Amino acid sequence: MDNYQMQNTPQNNAQPNGYQPNGYQPAASQQPVIPEEYRPISMWGYFGYQLLFAIPCIGFIIMIVFALGGTKNINLKNFARSFFCWMVICLILTIIIAVLGGASGLFAAMAQYSGY
Repeated sequence: MDNYQMQNTPQNNAQPNGYQPNGYQPAASQQPVIPEEYRPISMWGYFGYQLLFAIPCIGFIIMIVFALGGTKNINLKNFARSFFCWMVICLILTIIIAVLGGASGLFAAMAQYSGY
């Protein structure tokens, strides 16, 4: 092995900022360990939690528990909070549409009986 090949081995190319050229990956034992409260939720996890939260009574209770800190995972807590906010927004819009629809129906009925 000549001097050039010895200088360009993956162990000798390690940069101070942690960049490893030539696709060199550190061993699995050197990968950072993410604490439980910061572990990301998978796509299927979000899908499953969305189905769970959509169950009428039980899902709403579980969503409130998760949103108020019933889990250590910050990502799940924030997802429960965002799902709760989305439900509140939908409820408010539904109430507004129902009130406006009822009011327009009431005015139409009043106009019909008053002769206008």
